[in-house]
Parts: sequence; structure tokens; C-alpha cells
Amino acid sequence: MDADEVSRALRRIAHEVIEHNHGLDDVVVVGLQTGGVPLAQRLVAVLSDIEGVNVPLGTLDVAFYRDDIGLRPVLPEEVTNIPVDLTAKTVILVDDVLFTGRTVRAALDALADHGRARAVQLAVMVDRGHRELPIRPDYVGKNLPTRRDELVDVTVEGVAIGELVDERGGTAR
Repeated sequence: MDADEVSRALRRIAHEVIEHNHGLDDVVVVGLQTGGVPLAQRLVAVLSDIEGVNVPLGTLDVAFYRDDIGLRPVLPEEVTNIPVDLTAKTVILVDDVLFTGRTVRAALDALADHGRARAVQLAVMVDRGHRELPIRPDYVGKNLPTRRDELVDVTVEGVAIGELVDERGGTAR
């Protein structure tokens, strides 16, 4: 996907969010650190452009909610900023790539610390499959089948696929 395709996908997702929720009353958008935050910012801008209202925007770091702490290094904590109580709100959780589902599971745990949302909906730019948990997105920019050893890099400028490279410079398998 190039930048135009990412923009079109965000606009389509915005229209789907508005239609599915019958407007934007009590909707809060929360971007997952780090890849989901720029997409959430763009989504909020598009929603505002379409509906003429300001949708609250939050950011969420899930590093310490993950179920693989100890199995992989924990990155330094990013900023969590939820600007409103989530109680009785519809939260649109935004991430760049949906892969195993474990980050989303951690995000659901983290969100509970900020109130009991009426509903949580998941928007991702890329669904690459390989789920390990029963998690399914509500809004998808693109379904992109990949191999497990491929990397998917998503930015507002586009989507790129690469291969994992081991420390010796060889392709990991």
C-alpha cells in the first residue's frame, strides 16, 4: 500500500465507524503505542473532517500487560494518555498490524484500568493472519496474508513487507 491507499483505507474505516456507531457520540479513539498512534491521529482527523466533531484521542502502552514478559525484552515504557473516563464509552482501539492477537489482548486488560467501556472495537490497517487468540478486527484497511517470518511495516506513508534477518545477516527461518 502506498500513502494514497493508506489514506483511502483510513477514510473508509472512518465512514464504517460512523455508520456502525450511528455517529460519534461517546466514541473515543485509542492508538496503541507505537504503530497505532499515528494511525489513530489520522483517523481522528478524518472523523472530524467528516462529522465536524472532535473525538477524544488517547494513547495506550501495553508493555507491562503482555503475557510474554520474561520471554522477550520489555521495551521502555511509552506514554499512556487516556483523556477521558472510558466508562460507558465506545472505544475504537487502533493498531497498525494485527498478527497473533496478543497485543490486543494486553490492550483489553490495560483499557480496563481506565473504566468499563460500553464496547471496544478494533481497527487495524493490516490483518496479516496467524492468530493465536480468538481476536478479530471490526475494521480492516487491508487483509495481507504473510509468512510468519515476514515483517510488516505500516506508516501513514505506506505498508512494506520484509523478512526477518538474524544477527549474522541471514534470513531467519
